[in-house]
This record gives sequence, structure tokens and C-alpha cells, in this order.
Amino acid sequence: MKKISILGSTGSIGRQTLDIINKDEIEVVALACGKNIDLFSKQIERFAPQIVSVEREEDAKALETKYPNLEVFWGEEGLNAVAECDADLMINAIMGMVGLEPTYKAIISGKDIALANKETLVAGGEIIMKAVQDKGIEILPVDSEHSAIYQCLDTYKNRINAENIVRRIILTASGGPFRGYSLEELQHVTLKDALNHPNWSMGKKITVDSATMMNKGLEVIEAKWLFDVDLYKIDVHVHPQSIVHSAVEFIDGSIIAQMGMPDMRVPISYAINYGERKKIISASEDSMELEDNKGMKFTDLFEIGNLTFEKPDMSVFKCLAFAYAALEEGKSYPAVLNSANEALVDLFLNEKIQFIDIQNNLESFLDKHEPVGLKTIDEIKEMDREVKERIRRRLW
Repeated sequence: MKKISILGSTGSIGRQTLDIINKDEIEVVALACGKNIDLFSKQIERFAPQIVSVEREEDAKALETKYPNLEVFWGEEGLNAVAECDADLMINAIMGMVGLEPTYKAIISGKDIALANKETLVAGGEIIMKAVQDKGIEILPVDSEHSAIYQCLDTYKNRINAENIVRRIILTASGGPFRGYSLEELQHVTLKDALNHPNWSMGKKITVDSATMMNKGLEVIEAKWLFDVDLYKIDVHVHPQSIVHSAVEFIDGSIIAQMGMPDMRVPISYAINYGERKKIISASEDSMELEDNKGMKFTDLFEIGNLTFEKPDMSVFKCLAFAYAALEEGKSYPAVLNSANEALVDLFLNEKIQFIDIQNNLESFLDKHEPVGLKTIDEIKEMDREVKERIRRRLW
């Protein structure tokens, strides 16, 4: 039986992962969450992990009292404990830079990684991929777009030889709720508007990133590291229907695309089952009853009718341009881009800045950044702390 651990089990990806797990085939040995202790308690009772971790010490103490036979940790130490536990696969579904170190720890301990945490590769791509090669483990992408590319490169041989056989990676984007907007129109966007994604149900931070198109920018950087292709081979196509999740054009001119209705359970299932196609067998959080393809909507191309593609307007959605530039510049630029964006989105979610201020302030911050080499996880974490503190104190 395969053993898995999950970081971020009460978030969107974590919940959907647990929703499709068949306990006859997969044992959940460790879980980590933030502050949603009520849901976390239900997950503990349903899946009976051996190790758990929470964000706050007081919640850890409460869980120790409630579940005396459970090994309970908290904080960064807790995330690392879950990452290093005895499991075959770790699903990293945490949002933010806090997910970087546990990914590295899990790799060093010899685990395969099902990766939904963008920051791991955006900030630490070079370090992470070297560790992946040294340890001989596999990163299985959970993002729908990177999962699609992974599926298009349908064999391991193709994946490790992508630079030689791939002419272009076509990374699709829905365009978010503000597709077609002008810079002037973006001035009047509200928080409620930004959190209303047309196609996907996601957490708040990634929903805002989708609205600014920073999410796609981060995915460009991820794709470079995951598939070891040159920056200029990665093209973003706005595809409002979100049916083509991404595509690969090969050197012979052929294009293979991965398609389907927007449903994150599909790439999650593909990752945790190591590419084996299975029915989506689901149970709700309040039920132990498993149902085949529960809630699935299969693709009806006649009903969809048209699939359209547009060039992204990087003069309006500047975050996408910033990501390309940061990847080209290298050194600390991608990590700083990520950390500054994370802090600015947090300010927006707390209604301390306007939507347009995210990209305007990010541009100002990056213009003043003097790049340095980041050679260790600790150096990346320190840079992250410095950048976020400067953003919070408006020092740019």
C-alpha cells in the first residue's frame, strides 16, 4: 500500500486530494494544516494519520489532549516533521514560501513530490532540481497546466529530453475575471471582483494571482525548471474556455494537447497515482461513502462549440512580463518577485492597497532590486523575510 503525507490538507488542493483517496490503496500517514482545526479534526478521525502538524502551538496542545496517541507538531518544525516522515509521496499543497523548505527536506529524505506549491520552484528552482537529480526522485506536478505538459510529454524519456524534442510549450491561461480590461479599468477593480474567477475554484491568494496574471508568470518559471526548457520556448496563450489545459509543440511540427473540463481532482489523481488513469472515486468530508466520478462533468465538445486563443496583453497585465524578465535576469530576481508579490497580495486581501497597486508597486520594487546569488534554502528564506518586511513597511 502506498503511503502519503499531505501539507495543506485543509486548503483547496488538500481537501480535494483527501476527497479522492481510496483507503484500500493509499494510507495517509501524516497531515499538516494551518488554522482550520475543526476540519482538521474530521480529517484526523477519518484517515487516522500517525503524525500531524498545525500552525499554532495552542492548537497543537489541544490536539495532543484530544488525540493522546497522535504525534503532534506545530510551526515550521512541524512541517518539516511531516515532510521527513516515512512516506512514499508527499503532496505539497501549501500556499506561499513556507512550502519551500519542507519540499527540500522531503526530497533529501528520498520521497517523490506531488507539487502544488508554486513558490518551491519559483524561488528555489535551481537548488530543488539539483536535489531531485541527486536523489533520483520524481516531481509530479499538480497544477493543471504543468500536469497537462507532463502528460503531453508522455514518457520519462521525453521528459528528460524535452529541450531537444520540444519546439514550444503552450501554457494556457483563462485570462481571469479581467480579460480584455484596460489599465484604466483595472484602476476600479474591487477585492470582490478579483476573487470572482470565471472557471476555477481556488484559494484567495491564487485567485488574485490569476486576476493579475502573476499566477501564469509563476507557472512560466515553474515550467522552465520542471521541464528544463529555454525561457523562449514557453508561450502563454489566453484560452477563456479553460478546456485545453496546456499543449506541447514538438520539433516535427506536431502538437499534443491535454483537454478536459476544469476539475482539479483530475491532475491530483494523475499525480498521486503516478500517471495511472483511474476513475475519480470521491467521498464528501461528511461521508465515508465512495462514489465513482462524483460531481464529474465530462467534456462535450458539441456543447462547448468553440475553443479560442488570444495573446496576453503584457502592457496591461504587467505581472506576466515581470515574471519573464525575472527569469531572464536570474539570480535572486525570481525569489524576490515571488516574495514581493506574496506580500502585496496580502496587503490587497486586507484592503490596504488597490488591485492596480500590486503590479505598480511590484514594478517599483523590482526596479530597485540589486540581484545576488542565492545558493541555499536558508539564504532564500532570509531574502524572503527581508523583502516582505520592506513591503509591509512600504520601503521601496
